[in-house]
Amino acid sequence: MQQSEVQCVITDMLPYLNNSQLIKLKQSMKKLVVRKEPDELKNEVLLKRYFSSKRAEGCSEKSLKYYKATLIQALDTLGKNAREVITDELRNYLMNYQLQHSSSKITIDNIRRILSSFFNWLEDEDYIIKSPVRRIHKVKIATTVKETYTDEELEKLRDGCGNIRDLAIIDFLASTGMRVGELVLLNKDDINFNERECIVFGKGNKERIAYFDARAKLHLKKYIEERIDSEEALFVSIRRPNKRLTIGGIESRLKSLGNKVGISHVYPHKFRRTLATTAIDKGMPIEQLQRLLGHKRIDTTLHYAMVKQQNVKIAHRKYIG
Repeated sequence: MQQSEVQCVITDMLPYLNNSQLIKLKQSMKKLVVRKEPDELKNEVLLKRYFSSKRAEGCSEKSLKYYKATLIQALDTLGKNAREVITDELRNYLMNYQLQHSSSKITIDNIRRILSSFFNWLEDEDYIIKSPVRRIHKVKIATTVKETYTDEELEKLRDGCGNIRDLAIIDFLASTGMRVGELVLLNKDDINFNERECIVFGKGNKERIAYFDARAKLHLKKYIEERIDSEEALFVSIRRPNKRLTIGGIESRLKSLGNKVGISHVYPHKFRRTLATTAIDKGMPIEQLQRLLGHKRIDTTLHYAMVKQQNVKIAHRKYIG
């Protein structure tokens, strides 16, 4: 019997057998084929090869770390080789995880996506016949309109700043809409004050140009001129030894500033969402906003931009009557 004939038999049995049964069938039939199948592979080996593949595709180390923790926890809980996992076991795992951790639907769907990525890779690489995640559908999540800063709140945050550094951070985040992870990587030399722009490295190390307004330029320039440290980072701690600010440091400072002026839920990403919403409301083409924010898919841009209901009403009267 030839390999192609074996594959035809296995394909015919796909609707009737699970992965474990299909593997048993394939192992039994391999004796009829001249070419030998590879020996059983441990989860550690499969995961190592999977992450090597994802790393080659350009996935960030931060994402890979999250993927690794999620997959190891799932496989350890299931207690069996990934090649033998069946759909019902994964469904039960997701259900039990949600109950034990009181997790949101978003968290559970993120786990499902990671499992899907791993098992689809196993299928593509011929380690399994079909992915057991194929019949586990996307978790339905209610769409909620996320908050943005009002003009009044932005002014309150600016008035609450006790130093020029915090004021420069507020203005820079508000006018560029960049991610806080991109902000903390910037150096002073990255800033082009004449053109009011800077080069940032987004997700997947993708390079793009970000722009800031005149107010941000003035406060940022004043902040840099007043600094006496020799650190190359754009934003550093107030106290010596004036080290580069971290993501956690900026998040903590903004939260503290929000509490000071009586504004709840102050965090860096809210500035990005505010810029996107304002740009859409003022008529910026969605393709240009996508490029400005550094999104790979336009769906992500649409998710960020929450169009105000009043503008929908005005548009209805303008175009429909």
